[in-house]
Amino acid sequence: MNTLPRREFLKQGVSVIALATLGPVVWGAEAPAANPSPAKRPIRKAIMWGTIGLKGSVTQKMKAVKAAGFEGVEMMSHLDQDEVLKARDEAGLVIPSVCGAEHWSKPLSHPDPKVREEGLEALKQTLRDAARYGASSVLLVPAVVSREVGYGDAYARSQEQIRKAIPLAEQLGVKIAIENVWNQFLLSPLEAARYVDEFNSPAVGWHFDVGNIINYGFPEQWIRILGKRIQKLHIKEFSLKKRDDQGLRKGFDVPLLEGDNNWPEVMKALDEVGYHGWAMTEQDGGDSPAGLADLARRLGRILSL
Repeated sequence: MNTLPRREFLKQGVSVIALATLGPVVWGAEAPAANPSPAKRPIRKAIMWGTIGLKGSVTQKMKAVKAAGFEGVEMMSHLDQDEVLKARDEAGLVIPSVCGAEHWSKPLSHPDPKVREEGLEALKQTLRDAARYGASSVLLVPAVVSREVGYGDAYARSQEQIRKAIPLAEQLGVKIAIENVWNQFLLSPLEAARYVDEFNSPAVGWHFDVGNIINYGFPEQWIRILGKRIQKLHIKEFSLKKRDDQGLRKGFDVPLLEGDNNWPEVMKALDEVGYHGWAMTEQDGGDSPAGLADLARRLGRILSL
């Protein structure tokens, strides 16, 4: 287990505050698109592939996404590349990001070195998929902390494996974007900034999920600290009341704009850090053309606040 002496940890904890203030050694978010979303800021609308509940082929789903008013779709990794590219081009969509399909089943923090290596190969395949699709980043859940996997081990193991993928990411021109999820890991924005900066590579950044933070923090505070490290956004809603009354996961069972996200403050923070990239819904409701259109409208309203 790779841990730091308490005095050294505290010293580095102070250092990361300075790093968060000065800014990261990473690529910034994408430049404004030539044809941005019709909102008051150059942030484009997309949807995460796994939330599209429509039946049909890849092409049929993508055409429905386009018709609903989205400009892009975040694909999952390990799909048939030729089929995805054909569907993308026929629908006239952009693929700005690719989400790893195996980072939960083969986490880079797993106690078994063999599983960690399989997770690394899955990350590399995700990078290759992204490069083929023209995506500029991949979404990675870097580690999972549990009773069997200690926090320090998760930190050290995941960084060790990600470092092995950085040369490929740099070669392909695709960023590895770490996402904040409910994995009991990287639970504060200062630690998240430190984790990214320790790679000292422009190929590692952050994929910020607004809805996931509401359970234990404030998205606008994370945005201001992560700043230019943010490569992509996941937009979803969360209700603290539903969480308290019906259970943790029920917090997500609320439409965009009807939960506890302070969207005006979130957008203000994004403006302050100069975010000009993609906002992708990861929200239930995309199981019909009308549902997809409603998601696109609600996302548009958020981006216009």
